[in-house]
Amino acid sequence: MSINYDIIHFEALGEEARHLIDETKAAQECGLIPKDLRYLVIPETIQEFLRRNPGEELPEIISAKTHSVIPASYLSGSKKSIITRSAGYDHIETLADLANITSLRNYCVNSVAQTTMKFVYATAGLLNHYTLNAVTFERNMTSSFMELTSDRIATVFGVGKIGQRIYELLKANGLTAQAVDIRENELRDLYGDSVKFVSKEEAIKNSDIIINAMNLTRIPDSIFYNENYFSEEVLRQGKKGLIFINITRGEIAPEAGLLHLYQEGIIGGIGLDVFTAENDFSQSLRNQKTTSDENLLAARRLLEMAEDRTANIYVQPHQAFNSDLAAAAKASDTVKHMIEWFKCGKTGFDEQLPYYGKAG
Repeated sequence: MSINYDIIHFEALGEEARHLIDETKAAQECGLIPKDLRYLVIPETIQEFLRRNPGEELPEIISAKTHSVIPASYLSGSKKSIITRSAGYDHIETLADLANITSLRNYCVNSVAQTTMKFVYATAGLLNHYTLNAVTFERNMTSSFMELTSDRIATVFGVGKIGQRIYELLKANGLTAQAVDIRENELRDLYGDSVKFVSKEEAIKNSDIIINAMNLTRIPDSIFYNENYFSEEVLRQGKKGLIFINITRGEIAPEAGLLHLYQEGIIGGIGLDVFTAENDFSQSLRNQKTTSDENLLAARRLLEMAEDRTANIYVQPHQAFNSDLAAAAKASDTVKHMIEWFKCGKTGFDEQLPYYGKAG
């Protein structure tokens, strides 16, 4: 085994890869990181890289995204450092006692918020319905779209930096906005009167639009645990015609429930940038693998309905962050974490997991 690099950036795609190289060179020129730093920027996941390079040993610090699996062998010995280049850290949070882990806390705030508004306008505006009608210029048999006014209530679940920006855009577009967050007391001190907080129960019942902007937490004994938070039973209590938009993690709102409620007419519009078990879902689509998982099957059906425009459903392949400015910002924030790591004597980061308390 040999160590050929000081840091490897895995899953670096498209413009992000170029920006990572440019930001690294700029930091070297400014003397913020070693000028002889050996770095590698590649599109492969960790497991793909190690399969292709069986003799390679991973360096003390790496950066990756959600599809990389951290090898158990990497976590033995000296404490390693990991930068996850996303805002969500559910894929790695259980390793917080074994490694120094940090994420991009300012991750693509505006691009994800604007993607949310794209979904709001598509669902409220019945975009698929109107686009199909344009083929024959049908005007008589056209449904009315939902106008965005102060009479309509939009709730943001999870008002961190992304959620707070979504909240601002909802208000700017004329909606009455409200928020739900388990950190309500802490956030009241931060946001003051600019954000109106309500309970989960109230929000489910009075919302015309619900937006999930929560980080996924998989640790069962955490107060932030939220797998299946938007269960079918919970959303069934919502207003008829409710619009549901998910831009963080599919596991928070499983697709089987969303599909059932849409088919029953309880949910009137869906916008999804994310899916449950995304790696499995993408593999099932690419390889046409059969599956018995009800959420993967429902996700595929939602995708088909979006593609053929037969429903008020809109999907993306987890690309809410993929704006021109966001790609540059992600690389910049990643390199800033690298700089922090060197300042800390390679022993960790200024800000790292756990960000919040674990126990319930």
